[in-house]
Amino acid sequence: MTPSINRRKFMSTAALAGAGLGLGSHLPAFSNTKKMRNDKRVGIIGLDTSHSVAFTKAFNAADAKEDLGGYKVVAAYPHGSKDIVSSVKRIPEYTEQIQEFGVEIVDSIEALLEKVDYILLETNDGRLHLEQALEVFRAGKPVFIDKPIAASLAHTLAIFDAAEKYNVPVFSSSSLRYMENLMAVNEGKIGAVLGADTYSPATLEPTHPDLFWYGIHGVETLYAVMGVGCKQVKRTYTEGADLVVGTWEDGRIGTFRGTRAGSHSYGGTAFGEEGIASLGPYGGYRPLLVEIAKFFATGKSPVSPEETIEIFTFMEAADVSKKKKGQAVALADVLKKAKSEASKLKIQS
Repeated sequence: MTPSINRRKFMSTAALAGAGLGLGSHLPAFSNTKKMRNDKRVGIIGLDTSHSVAFTKAFNAADAKEDLGGYKVVAAYPHGSKDIVSSVKRIPEYTEQIQEFGVEIVDSIEALLEKVDYILLETNDGRLHLEQALEVFRAGKPVFIDKPIAASLAHTLAIFDAAEKYNVPVFSSSSLRYMENLMAVNEGKIGAVLGADTYSPATLEPTHPDLFWYGIHGVETLYAVMGVGCKQVKRTYTEGADLVVGTWEDGRIGTFRGTRAGSHSYGGTAFGEEGIASLGPYGGYRPLLVEIAKFFATGKSPVSPEETIEIFTFMEAADVSKKKKGQAVALADVLKKAKSEASKLKIQS
């Protein structure tokens, strides 16, 4: 790699490498997306996460800045996980809180879709996202799907296939992608990124693959600076933490450490041709909300489906490596299996 290569050029090269995994076939072509309405009514699906209240508070604030686009949350459907206790018990409290911002509570997604133009799919339980997203896609509403986009790689693939089928814009991301120092790295602060180490909490939820529930934050941080093109992962467990080591097609190494100690620290280190940079600290949701507002306005996701799919392939491959006691697992093999599973899903038009 020569010093003259900038990160944008490198990301394009890495994307071509990632296409070798077959990810490109799941890149929805939204060039024919219908022109967005002038209405800026936003609806929320799922009041079992604090994100729903925090996002509404920001969008609906009387002094909301122009970069939030004038979008307002006007209605919400509360449900939510049906069996994750930590999520279910939050719904009454968050329903009451969100009503303080003038949000109408409705009794179905169908009723919600009649009242809004854009959707924030906030349900904490990724197992429900495919079913819920399909209702939104059929109604033709652009949708942001909060982490995790799904509770399996097969469902992740199915969501993007359905979005392409219905020609509906979809965007999914952790807010960690938009940390200030990370963005500076992406803008060339340290030149081309040669490798990175990231970390975040990785608490477990039995209904989801290990890293899908919370480790997604640190994995997304890793991909935000490394880009696509990882070919294999190895996962080991040390005292109180998971360590996942990814090897990219061009030989670069990226690692993710997921902690179990109850710490809520997020961040990492990026190593570049022109220096080394810290990726933290985490600065909150606002930068993500600005990106969501841009997405609603343009219908263009700032994160490609290809990248989101590879992030979830990386995490699912890490689970396979764990079961194989730390053996290296090829992302291409995991993706192939998931594609087969996705093709068997019965999704009604």
